Amino acid sequence: MDEITRLGGEPPSPYETQYGFSRTVAVGQFVLVGGTTSVDGASGVVLGETPYEQAVVVLGKLLAELTRLGCGVEQAVQLRAYVTDISRADEVGRAFAEVFGVAKPLFTMVEVSALIDPRMQVEIELVAYRG
Repeated sequence: MDEITRLGGEPPSPYETQYGFSRTVAVGQFVLVGGTTSVDGASGVVLGETPYEQAVVVLGKLLAELTRLGCGVEQAVQLRAYVTDISRADEVGRAFAEVFGVAKPLFTMVEVSALIDPRMQVEIELVAYRG
């Protein structure tokens, strides 16, 4: 049976302790990073005013999580973005292309009515394969 590694975010989301979840779980050859937003763990401030700015922060956090487990953009196989305004999809897509465009993982973007904090416009989750 594969060992499961569960890690809190660095920095942690203010919701991790409150709701009791891990940011990143590694099992076997897979690394899964749960929904990540641009909230600053220390202050609770949502970083970034636009979907592009928030996506840049989120994608940086996702890369940091991959790095902690010895992965890089090349190991990313799927990202899923939840956005509160799909009419601004190009902003999120531009940030995605700047970070993951060379690796070309699967990418899905869906509009949701809201995220946990009304200041949040983007939440992204990731699956990577380290095999």
